[in-house]
Amino acid sequence: MIGRLTFSSNMLIIVLLVSLAVVQADTTQVTDDGDLWQESGKLEGDMVLADGLQNGVIDANLRWKDRNIPYELSDDFDEKQKAQINEVLEREFAKTCISVKPRVDESDYVYVTGNNSGCWSQVGRIGGKQNLNLQVIGCVWNHTIVHEFLHAAGFYHQQSSTDRDDFVDIFWENIKPGREHNFNKHNGDKVTSFNEAYDYNSIMHYTKNAFTKNGKATILPKGDPTIPIGVAKVMSEIDIRKVKKMYECE
Repeated sequence: MIGRLTFSSNMLIIVLLVSLAVVQADTTQVTDDGDLWQESGKLEGDMVLADGLQNGVIDANLRWKDRNIPYELSDDFDEKQKAQINEVLEREFAKTCISVKPRVDESDYVYVTGNNSGCWSQVGRIGGKQNLNLQVIGCVWNHTIVHEFLHAAGFYHQQSSTDRDDFVDIFWENIKPGREHNFNKHNGDKVTSFNEAYDYNSIMHYTKNAFTKNGKATILPKGDPTIPIGVAKVMSEIDIRKVKKMYECE
């Protein structure tokens, strides 16, 4: 990994960067998720590294077989929440070429829980039963659901891309002490942009004040700091193309 810190790991768990303003599909309701993702204790606001899988985007072994990501919802969720998760996943991933549907009897699948550990997911196909958490209070939002399942599909945060310094400025002096590693970049030998441009509109991008210690911006677009980042509610066109390229259907 290129950056201020180097990692060696077998498994990554990524927890969602929850935007401050989140909108449920089919409504204009806005709520405040607060700093749930920052307080999770995960790397990158939301990542936990163990050994082996430092990256995974390029590694074909981390891709889901037959472009299918089966999932199973725990009883942490009520029927309304289960219906929401099912509907969002079916609708949003229909824009791509991969299928994200309830598990039948597949041996590799995502098990979705709603405990109080935040919003997080393992990255890519780990094999067998793998975990993804959507804390019942604070994480069951449409963009959160999509974001976490994109991690499960094999994607990392946009601002961790190898070329990010050409597109955003990182204000290290505004970052909470001990949280600087959350702004490291991934190794270009392991992670690819699939020849797509840096995407400020990505649903996988940090917010401007991620991990701020003083309320000031920690990350801003170069040239025009007024460009919105980290506020997407659905996959961008580039997000969709990347999924198609990763799973070789474009």
